[in-house]
Amino acid sequence: MLVREIMTKHVVTVRLDDSLESVSTLLSTRRIHHVVVLDERTVVGIISDRDVLRTSSPFMGTNAERTLDLSTLKKRVHQFMTRHPITVDPEMPVPNAARVLLEKGISCVPVVDANGSLHGIVTTRDLLRAALRLQCFGADSCRANPAGDERRAA
Repeated sequence: MLVREIMTKHVVTVRLDDSLESVSTLLSTRRIHHVVVLDERTVVGIISDRDVLRTSSPFMGTNAERTLDLSTLKKRVHQFMTRHPITVDPEMPVPNAARVLLEKGISCVPVVDANGSLHGIVTTRDLLRAALRLQCFGADSCRANPAGDERRAA
């Protein structure tokens, strides 16, 4: 099984000058954990919901909120993204991609081709879905949804 067979194809992306506020809204409304940062068509970074939490003031939305706390929402993506993210090729075998996530201690990787074009993203959920499909193949308890089609955009 190859990465292109399990990756989430509809990737939510942002630009370098988008705000922390817009990224936070995207993560919340789309109910996702990662967004990929593009410069033109090139993957230059990645942002997780943890990055947003780490960058945001803990006082936002509380009685202790200050003007300074709200100003953090104006920060730009390039100020807090993870630069030069680890990526994988669409033709990489799934076990190799899983090994990359485990060894690097990350929970997703953008999928890019040799030209650097974004094709998708592989998350730990995608890997779990693939493992379930392989494990359930032919098992009576898993026949209700053998394709494991419950995908969301990352």
